Amino acid sequence: MTESALPFSPATAAALDDFMSRPDAGVLGTVGDRSGDFAVLGANGKMGFHLCRMLRRAIEATDGPDSERRVVAVSRFGSEGARARFEEHGIVAIPADLGVPDQLSRLPAFPNVFFLAGVKFGTAHDPDLLRRMNVEMPARVAERFRDSRLVALSTGCVYSFTTPASGGSTEESDTVPVGDYAISCLGREAAFRDAADRHGTRSALIRLNYAIDLRYGVLLDIAQKVAAGLPVDVTMGHVNVVWQSDALSHTIQALPLADAPPFVLNVTGPGILRVRELAEKFGGHFGKEPVITGAEAESAWLNDASKAHRLFGPPAVGIDDMIAWVAEWVKAGGETLGKPTRFEARDGNY
Repeated sequence: MTESALPFSPATAAALDDFMSRPDAGVLGTVGDRSGDFAVLGANGKMGFHLCRMLRRAIEATDGPDSERRVVAVSRFGSEGARARFEEHGIVAIPADLGVPDQLSRLPAFPNVFFLAGVKFGTAHDPDLLRRMNVEMPARVAERFRDSRLVALSTGCVYSFTTPASGGSTEESDTVPVGDYAISCLGREAAFRDAADRHGTRSALIRLNYAIDLRYGVLLDIAQKVAAGLPVDVTMGHVNVVWQSDALSHTIQALPLADAPPFVLNVTGPGILRVRELAEKFGGHFGKEPVITGAEAESAWLNDASKAHRLFGPPAVGIDDMIAWVAEWVKAGGETLGKPTRFEARDGNY
């Protein structure tokens, strides 16, 4: 990429990764107060690398660079390069398929566990895969790490659609999911509830709505379409988004709150955003009139994360910064993951 005007000046993807994994004061306090190693299960997904690096940097900042506490990334890893990416930052990488019981059982015990594994895309016509990876595998993980303190990533999709006027679903709202994917995620949550009932396992369930990285996310999806002159579908007319570093910060800070039954926390940004207005703002950055298609439905998947904001403070990065950063990234030809979120889907199938 060319020289960037962004506050963190990510001339490369590596510079962006460095910025995305900086621990804030809340993360430093949480990691400093905990003892023992940290494990991240399903670490090679879009959030796992930054989570591992944030934990590693927090350990080094609080304990010193020679600390014996480890951050362990567990994943199938697609290649030696994928594994080396973690190891070069002081993270221990253990190749393992969590869906294979023998490989799961051979993993060491860890006092602090973040569970990020699961499947979403490509599952619309594969209910067996959803069941195996989002229900059965989490149940085995919860059993294997029943004596650990666990934070498990879930999704705001476990709630039903709600209106923008409602302010979004709270942690006390009914879970009436739409589509097979969301139903399987509710099954994932049930695995940790069952472990709490049977073993007193302490966990926190993070119901996340749309974490944003410059290489992935709802804002990138909209920006790319506006930049290319492609239609932006506004049928799913409203969304929540949160900068991924802020989502990770709140996820890490939920660790001491893990409990039996599980502690439930919505994680996303403040307010409810209108997709049409997001497209118009990107149009201003690109000097283009966005092409809008569809009519806004009266409801959407919307979460109220005010509980997390009260506990840990509001996200540090606001929506205007996110829009400006994504727009500049797109204009500069920054690399992307090439994985659309399909936020427009209202049937809950991916």
